[in-house]
Amino acid sequence: MLSKTIGHHLMVHQAMIPRSLKPFSCICGNRMLSGYKPKRNVRESYKILELEEGCSLDDVRNSYRSLAKKYHPDSGSITADSAAFVKVEEAYRVVLNDVVNRKKSNENKEEEEEDQLKSNAPQHRHYLSFEGVGYGTPSQREKQYMQFRVDRATEQVLAYRTRKLESQDVAADLMRAKDVRQSKKVKITQAVERLVEDLIQESMAKGDFDNLSGKGKPLQKFSNCPHIDPLTHNLNRILIDNGYQPEWILLQKEIRETIERLRKSIVVSRSELGEPMTPYRQQQWNRICEQFVEDIRRLNKRIDSFNLVVPILSRQMVHFSADKEIVRAQKTYEASMENTEASGSDTKENEGGDVKRFGWKSSLLKWLNTTLK
Repeated sequence: MLSKTIGHHLMVHQAMIPRSLKPFSCICGNRMLSGYKPKRNVRESYKILELEEGCSLDDVRNSYRSLAKKYHPDSGSITADSAAFVKVEEAYRVVLNDVVNRKKSNENKEEEEEDQLKSNAPQHRHYLSFEGVGYGTPSQREKQYMQFRVDRATEQVLAYRTRKLESQDVAADLMRAKDVRQSKKVKITQAVERLVEDLIQESMAKGDFDNLSGKGKPLQKFSNCPHIDPLTHNLNRILIDNGYQPEWILLQKEIRETIERLRKSIVVSRSELGEPMTPYRQQQWNRICEQFVEDIRRLNKRIDSFNLVVPILSRQMVHFSADKEIVRAQKTYEASMENTEASGSDTKENEGGDVKRFGWKSSLLKWLNTTLK
């Protein structure tokens, strides 16, 4: 029964196709369609499929399937109608061709617009991407740019390895040079030790060590204090015996000598100016004070250096004040002037007392000299 119905359906469809038209097959998606164009209007075909113009290919297929299920004679539904199904079939072919043609025309328009943009774009616009590498379409340029990046990374890796090998060679050369210097130093040290040993043996053979003061007596290797390291004690004793002094002791001695010299010099300068202080002498005194301030500033720098190297915190020194030293020099000068005046008055009093004590003797001698004449 089903085979008879399908045969009847195929005969109806063949009868509807005009004989003057030669059908030819074309593939659209997954469906084989005939190539003839029905005379039905495109708008009517959209209305039959219940679609709007500009719909997608999926919408067309979905609408055709739903209508075929509704009107197909073999569907067994109440709305089955062969004539309506033929209209749906023709409308589907018309709409399908229209959608395909529109899609092709849109693609052609996009290609034309792209070509137009390429022709109208400035020349430098082609090189704004991919760092100006490559030529051709964007996809071709992208591939060329990726290859360019791979080549550049390879070159950078090779350059890094070359630099690393060069640095290793330089380090090896430095180590070899250091080993050569160290070996030469060891050879020189050994040569000096052999020379000293030979000189000692020669002196012993000559008897130069026979008349030493401590011959036959034990060496004083250790100190009496048990809390002192013997090695440190012996080293310090050797340094002291040879006139060596630590740096901070020399700096301390230099600072003390310098401040004493500056104090004496400013007192002497004030004494040379004397009294009274005229404007000219006051200018000279101001210049002396300025020079003294500069000397004190330099001395304070030496004190800073001393405080950095002194090993004991309690031995550190404070800065000298130039103003206080000037006031001290002025007071020293005034005190010396008072002592001088006091010593002068004592001398005059002693001379007056001597005159009173020996006055009758001198008068007697004068009388004797006049009488004898």
